[in-house]
Amino acid sequence: MKRIVGAIITALIMIAGITAEAQENWSLQQCINYALENNIQIKQQNLAVEYQKNQLEQAKSNRLPNLNGQIGNNFNYGRSLTFENTYENTNSKSVSGYLGTEVTLWNGFQLQNAVRRFDLDLKATIQDYQKAKDDLILNIAAMYLEILFAEELTTIDENQMNITRQQIERSKKLVESGRLAKGSLYESEAQLASEELQLVTDQNRAQLAYLNLYQLLELPASKSFRIVKPEFAGFQPGQISYNSLSIFKNAVQTRPEILASQLRVESAKKQLDEVKGARWPKLSFGASYYNNYNNNYLRKKESNPLETEVIPFGDQLSNNKRYGFGFTLNIPVFNQFQVKNGISNAMLQVEDYKYRLQTSRNTLQKDIEQAYTNALSALKKYISSEKAVSSNAEAFRYAEEKFNVGMVTTVEYNQIKNNLTTAQSQLSQAKYEYIFRAKILDFYNGIPIELK
Repeated sequence: MKRIVGAIITALIMIAGITAEAQENWSLQQCINYALENNIQIKQQNLAVEYQKNQLEQAKSNRLPNLNGQIGNNFNYGRSLTFENTYENTNSKSVSGYLGTEVTLWNGFQLQNAVRRFDLDLKATIQDYQKAKDDLILNIAAMYLEILFAEELTTIDENQMNITRQQIERSKKLVESGRLAKGSLYESEAQLASEELQLVTDQNRAQLAYLNLYQLLELPASKSFRIVKPEFAGFQPGQISYNSLSIFKNAVQTRPEILASQLRVESAKKQLDEVKGARWPKLSFGASYYNNYNNNYLRKKESNPLETEVIPFGDQLSNNKRYGFGFTLNIPVFNQFQVKNGISNAMLQVEDYKYRLQTSRNTLQKDIEQAYTNALSALKKYISSEKAVSSNAEAFRYAEEKFNVGMVTTVEYNQIKNNLTTAQSQLSQAKYEYIFRAKILDFYNGIPIELK
C-alpha cells in the first residue's frame, strides 16, 4: 500500500513538472506589469484621476463667457399686440429668437481659487493612484516570495525523501543479513510515508500561494504561469546600513500618501479663499440680441392705402430687432449668514486636513519603525537558523555514520533527520522573510522592488 501511495505521488510530481514546463515563466516584474494593467482597484483609482481632470477642466471653463440662444414659435388667440402697439381681438402666430452672453469680470477671485483648488485635488488624486500601485506591488512581492518559500520547502522534502529511500535500501540489506531487526525497516518506511505526506502539504501550500497571486493579478482562470526563481546571487544578509529615522526623513518627502495629504491641506486653504470671495461684490458683463416675426403684423399698401398687407419677414427682422449690453454689479448685503458659516466650515476643513496629514505622518513613521524592527528580527532569525542548520547537519552526518554500523536506532536516526529538516525549513523561511523585510525598507527609501 505504501509503495502504491509513493508511486501515485511520484506520478503527480512528474505530471506537475511536465505542466510547469509547458507553462509560461513570469518574473516578478512581469507580474507587477500585468497587475498594474488589469487590477480592478488600480483601474478604479485611474477613473478617479480622470474624474478630477474633468473637474479641473470645468473650473477653467467657468472663466469663459457663456452663450445661450432661444427660439420660440407661439400661437396667440384673443387680444394680441399689433404692429401699431395696440391691442385688438385677433389670432396670430409668431416666431421669436434670443441670443445672450454673460461673463464674470470679478467675483473676489473665486474662479481663480477654484481652478487652483481643483488642480491641487487632481495632484492629490494622482498620489492616491500611486499609493494604490505601491500597495499592490508590495502585495505581489510578498506573494511571490511566499511561492518561492513554499517551492523551496518541497525541494527540502524531496531531498529528505531521497535520503530516507537510501536508508530503506540499506536497512533491507541489513535485515537480510540479520544485522538489523525488521522493525527498524518498518520504522524507516513509516518515516518515508510521513515525509511524502509533508511533501503533499507543502505542494498544496505552493498551489494556494499561486492561486492567491493569480487572484491578485486578476488573471483569468484559463491562464496560469510559473514564477521565475531568482538566483539571489551573492545573497549574504548583513547589518542594515540605515536606521528607521533616516528612512522616515527620506520617505516623508517622497511617499505618495504624505504628498496627497499635503496637497489636500493646500486645497482646503484654496477652498477657504474661494469661500471668502463670496463676501465681495460680483461684477459681470452681459450682452443680448432679440428679434421676432408675427404673421399678423400689417401695414398699408403703398399702391392702395385703404388696403393692408403682412409685413414681409425680412422687413420685420429689420424693424423688430433689439440688442444691448451692460455691466451688472451684485453687492452682497445680507444672506442669512451663509457666507459667514461657509467661511467657518472651510476653516474647520483646513484644520481637519492638517490633522489627517499629521495622522499620515504618524502612521508612516510607525510602519517604518515596525518594518525596521521586523527586518532586524528577520536578520537575527536568519543568522540563528544558519547556525542551527550547520549544527544539525553535523549531528545528522555523525548519526548517519553510527546508524550504518548499528550504533543508533531508527527512531533516534529519524529524530535527528527531522531536526535537520526543521532547521532547513526555518532557514528558508528566515531567508525569504529577511529578503521581504529588507525590500520593504528599500521601498520606503524610494528603491524599486527587484528580485535577481
